[in-house]
Amino acid sequence: MKLVCSIGALLATACFAQTREERIARTADALQTRLVEQRRDFHRHPELSNREERTARVVAEKLRALGLDDVRTGVGKHGVVALLKGAKPGSVVAWRADMDALPVTAAIDVPYKSQNPGVHHACGHDAHMAIALGVAEALSHMRDQIHGSVKFIFQPAEEGAPAGEEGGAELMIKEGALDNPRPSAIFGLHIWSLAPVGTVQYTSGPAMASADTFSIAIRGKQVHAANPHLGVDPITVAAGCILALQTIRSRRIDPNEAMVLSIGSIHGGNRHNIIPGEVKLAGTLRTFNESVRENARTMMKQTLGGCTSTYGASYAIDFVGPSYPLTFNDPALTAESLPEMERVLGKSNIVAAKPMTGSEDFSYYQKVIPGFFWFLGGGNEKLGITAAHHTPEFNIDEAALAPGVKLAANQLLDYLDRHK
Repeated sequence: MKLVCSIGALLATACFAQTREERIARTADALQTRLVEQRRDFHRHPELSNREERTARVVAEKLRALGLDDVRTGVGKHGVVALLKGAKPGSVVAWRADMDALPVTAAIDVPYKSQNPGVHHACGHDAHMAIALGVAEALSHMRDQIHGSVKFIFQPAEEGAPAGEEGGAELMIKEGALDNPRPSAIFGLHIWSLAPVGTVQYTSGPAMASADTFSIAIRGKQVHAANPHLGVDPITVAAGCILALQTIRSRRIDPNEAMVLSIGSIHGGNRHNIIPGEVKLAGTLRTFNESVRENARTMMKQTLGGCTSTYGASYAIDFVGPSYPLTFNDPALTAESLPEMERVLGKSNIVAAKPMTGSEDFSYYQKVIPGFFWFLGGGNEKLGITAAHHTPEFNIDEAALAPGVKLAANQLLDYLDRHK
């Protein structure tokens, strides 16, 4: 027996099979054109972290037009939080989509290229928002079947708030994004240009590394370069410190534990014949274990102290933002979510992957409630869409949008059904 349903003018003539998966699939496919239009609108108008004013306004207008409940704006500066209440009693589950773009000049020549010079959706957050809005639309026409509620969290500043500002998931939580009502779990996805459309990659347990940004000042004594013995050369000391810091990974951390310590910049001096008084370094520390993370931070201070004192220099180190905890996919939540994902996309297309050394501030939500964060394939070699994230050439195959809606919508309803 078939059910005849309508979701407005777009789907007025559509006929849906009884299974939830088939109904959502038909809806998502019918929405594909609109999903592409919405993603391209966001792509044309990218906004940097904590500056997502237009983006937030568009999102809020769309959610209100869909009739979502309690649409709140201004959470965590420009965040938007909305609740979709089902007709049946049950628990609450959350879905998060990030909103900000990057200070990157786009190098892709497309009709929907950025109209904001020097700003580019080079990490796919435009797709994340389009998918989340598609999920909200699909579920808004299924309230009669929903046990409980779905909370949609559109988050600014995932890439990190500007210097001197708060932002991102941490501020969203601080300002109540997970309150009234409190979800019992949270889900999210990231489009992944290095994996083909139609596939998903996931990791149970540690999925993405914690990330600490640090700055180091090596302080010596300025002197004429012809008389180095009369001063303390911080350039030489800095070189020794950089090499010594690498022994933390090679000699002081268990080889079975993953860790990356990279120095990304070094600056010192302004003239060929002057030994400067100070050299500045900056870098990142990535780990998959909170104990390793804390031990490495302590070892960095020990190493810098020993290295600088040997040469009569001194140091200062600051761990500055952005800093993200470990992205940890709750093993039980991950395991119970996989069967539904396999039914929607096919078991062979749901692939277990190794943890990534990239980081995500989705991890802040996971410190409060169980969460599952996965990667949606968005690459296409035939179309030349293979550029890495955060690059001027980054783009996605928009054929990934409808599958993203299908997976996310079914994942949320599957969770509510299991926890009703």
